[in-house]
Amino acid sequence: MNKEYLHNSIDLLRELISLKSFSGEEEKRSDFLCRYLSEKGVKTERTGNNIIARQPHHNKVRQTLMLNSHIDTVRPATTYTFDPFNPPLSDTHIFGLGSNDAGASVVCLLQTFLHFYKTELPFNLMLVLSCEEENSGPNGMIRLAKELPHVHFAIIGEPTGMHAAIAERGLLVIDGEAIGVSGHAARNEGVNALYIAMEDILTMKSVKFDKISPAMGEVKLTVTQIHAGTQHNVVPDKCTFVVDIRPTDQYTNPEILQILQSKVKSKLTARNLTNRSSATPPDHPLMKTVEKLGIETYVSPTTSDWMRIPYPAIKMGPGESSRSHQADEFVRINELAEGITGYIRFIKELTTVNPLYRL
Repeated sequence: MNKEYLHNSIDLLRELISLKSFSGEEEKRSDFLCRYLSEKGVKTERTGNNIIARQPHHNKVRQTLMLNSHIDTVRPATTYTFDPFNPPLSDTHIFGLGSNDAGASVVCLLQTFLHFYKTELPFNLMLVLSCEEENSGPNGMIRLAKELPHVHFAIIGEPTGMHAAIAERGLLVIDGEAIGVSGHAARNEGVNALYIAMEDILTMKSVKFDKISPAMGEVKLTVTQIHAGTQHNVVPDKCTFVVDIRPTDQYTNPEILQILQSKVKSKLTARNLTNRSSATPPDHPLMKTVEKLGIETYVSPTTSDWMRIPYPAIKMGPGESSRSHQADEFVRINELAEGITGYIRFIKELTTVNPLYRL
């Protein structure tokens, strides 16, 4: 690997960490990255705080591989032992908010894009640095997916230890509400909403979803919260509960909601129906490349911008997911080196897959 790429990544990541970029407040970081790419001779497009860069020979006839990661961060935990925006310097680590999630992926994908910038490949490369990933905001990948129709496959940069997530479970959170009739507990009056909710919870617990995902297995359903009653001697007329569901690629979120609602008396309301599951077909060139390179694969339990796009992808990047959103966040410098090397090697190998995924 060209050592210049690594040195550039280290400097760039340290600069990004110093620029606050909470979800919905990414303007300074977006401005800086546009200037950085311009100084490298790369023309960029700006959609809100999202940045899009194409190769100079971009050809609409060819397929386009999107290299994507997000430039926003969560807010820092209160237990940081140092300033998350002005962290201590180290020869082996880069500390600071967003260093691991997903600053490391941002800088490694950016250097990879620069490496191939003037190289004609069998497909186009498009660098997309998106905002509002952490809060699933409307102006990030949700917006870009509508405005970038000519993308065909993608690498989503997230901290995975450079292993390849070939599928990603979605998320469906449902609020349940059981309605009864209040009454005096001593006289056994009313209709107890808590009992209705309990019956419905047991029903949902026993539901078996027939379609099993080859990659993800069964749909997972867990009731995580319940609340009812105002005082000890009043039969509750309302009981609310929360259901956490981890869908698979075999069902859409609306389908799961409909199946459950048909079996219970409580009213079920989804907080969000768009956090869908994703899985890349086993015969796709991305998967063939993963196999040829012997990259370890897994099904990701966490969501990312992958759930916002309608085309095949893998999720892969330097760092470790377990460090995300924690105090004293860090990424190791050798992980940046592995990220740049791994991305370049992957794209080179992808060019040899024949036939490439056709339109």
